[in-house]
Amino acid sequence: MAEKTPQIGEINGETMFKPINTLRREPTRSEMQDLETIASAGASFRPGDTPPPPDGGIEAWTQVAMGWIVIFATWGYVNSFGSFQAHYTSTLPQSPFQISWIGSIQVWFTFFGSAFSGRLLDAGFWIPTFLVGAGLQLIGIFMMSLSTSYWHLMITQGVVTGIGGGIIFAPSLALVATYFEKRRGIAIGLVTTGNSLGGTVYPLVVRALLPSIGMPWTARVLGFINLAGFILVAIFMRPRLPPRQTGPIIDWSAFKDTLYVSYVGGLFFFVWSVYYTFYYLASFGQQEVGMSFADSSLITTIINAVGLPTRVLIPVLADRIGPLNTIAPAALCVAIVAYAWVAVHDVAGVYVFSIFYGIASGAFQSLMPTGVASITKRLDTIGTRMGMCFSLVSFAGLSGPPIGGLLQDRSLTGAHIWAALSSTLCAVLLVLARVLKVGWNVKTRC
Repeated sequence: MAEKTPQIGEINGETMFKPINTLRREPTRSEMQDLETIASAGASFRPGDTPPPPDGGIEAWTQVAMGWIVIFATWGYVNSFGSFQAHYTSTLPQSPFQISWIGSIQVWFTFFGSAFSGRLLDAGFWIPTFLVGAGLQLIGIFMMSLSTSYWHLMITQGVVTGIGGGIIFAPSLALVATYFEKRRGIAIGLVTTGNSLGGTVYPLVVRALLPSIGMPWTARVLGFINLAGFILVAIFMRPRLPPRQTGPIIDWSAFKDTLYVSYVGGLFFFVWSVYYTFYYLASFGQQEVGMSFADSSLITTIINAVGLPTRVLIPVLADRIGPLNTIAPAALCVAIVAYAWVAVHDVAGVYVFSIFYGIASGAFQSLMPTGVASITKRLDTIGTRMGMCFSLVSFAGLSGPPIGGLLQDRSLTGAHIWAALSSTLCAVLLVLARVLKVGWNVKTRC
């Protein structure tokens, strides 16, 4: 009897390899839950992609707190220059126009330095960037305490503190923005309240200490305040995204984006006039309506303090209806209030104007970085684009106060009208940016 030839995969007539379907089993309930989790995550996140923002939690809100400290110590300090302007006008031989250049140089370097520091955040160099920037700002403040002339103050308060602040402020805002998506508006808004509170606290410190302990120790106290805050930031503030090693410092494609250009143009014309108002309002009260130094220095405190509530509430509204839908009306409010400066001729008028201008400008400033984030498509380029935006706007901060001061020497009314027209042009460009993004439908969130 002929033997059966064994087939491949058989031993003694038995199949070695069972059909695959005979090895299947039903997954357990826990395995099904794991599969559902993986599937839902895979719909929005693929290997190599940037993980979605946590949009909350202890770590994210800690970054908000640390970002607040950075803005308090940088822009809060910058916004308090109105108090120094009033003091320098009465103690230095230079004219108000010349003195305003100290504040303008400080604003310019604070804005302009962000072009380079924003890219350093994207590249993963947050810690060394922060340490260099914070160190420079502190050196500038402590050296300011030793300054005895106009040019000393120009270098220490204008250049060195400006460069230091510029290195750290934009990366801190961009870093916070990467932790949030749906709550980004309120997160950035809370951070920018440091601007108002710092602009409130520093003038009060100057007003309280300057007459009793003099300028040198007043400056040192301000430096120690910033040092304490910077220590906390160095310990707790950390970037969320992995480094993006490629890419230029300047994203040239942004200049082909008409939406980005319109938005940045709007911010330019806002900054052009706002720092003229912040810096000259206190000296206006002192020289034009007869306020004392103590009373006029309160103007700087008021104009910053009243903006604090709007910096919290307006971003909440922006999260609901969109940053561009919110910032354009805020710009219009700034312009309307700016025109009212022409009618201010007494102490009461100065106080009323400072209150309304502080509210309107505070609302606007709270949305500036949020708007940049909202028109940036890639999270890993937020640092670069935000830095570019603020570096371009820096030229408005550099030229605005001196131009306003020069116009003011010829015609006070003319200077005030120039500031109002600049704010009006800001509103027009931001409306254009909104239209470029979503069209004329007012119900569309953007």
